[in-house]
Amino acid sequence: MFKRGLHTPMHLFVDNAAYFISSAIYKKRLLLKQEPVKLHLLATIKACLLEKNWQLNHWVILDNHYHLLAISDKGDDMSKIFRKIHNLSTEFIQKCECCDLPVWWNYWDYCPRDEKDYLIRLNYLLNNPIKHGYVTNLMDYPYSSFHIALEKYGRDALAQQFKDYPEYKELSVAED
Repeated sequence: MFKRGLHTPMHLFVDNAAYFISSAIYKKRLLLKQEPVKLHLLATIKACLLEKNWQLNHWVILDNHYHLLAISDKGDDMSKIFRKIHNLSTEFIQKCECCDLPVWWNYWDYCPRDEKDYLIRLNYLLNNPIKHGYVTNLMDYPYSSFHIALEKYGRDALAQQFKDYPEYKELSVAED
């Protein structure tokens, strides 16, 4: 099922599907820069996905946007999930930053077509702190699932994955 609002991107709602989701702060303001804001956003994302039985596989939070790879339970829940994430995080961000509304611009979703497509997006997500100049070594960036992936798959397997699926370097995502 598709849904497109007047001022929102088209969303595809699929049950039991992998999703690559990106969301950005309105006007790319650096409202996620503070550690407490990043940690609150991650906790909110985890809680809201869990509440609807979605599985969070990978994530990265930068100063003005985030990316997730998750598995849906019911695709129709996506709008409710991200509305709640953005409402709860907006309240917290406003307490920390005293910023103007709106805080969030929107979210974009994409269902990878196959394992290769999924791994290209995973590589993009994991390498986002390097792409945006936050770090030169992914070990130095604490606000992503890179450390979990490294522990689960090992250094050699991740290095091979980056080598086998280099297309992530040319991938263009809505937040860019």
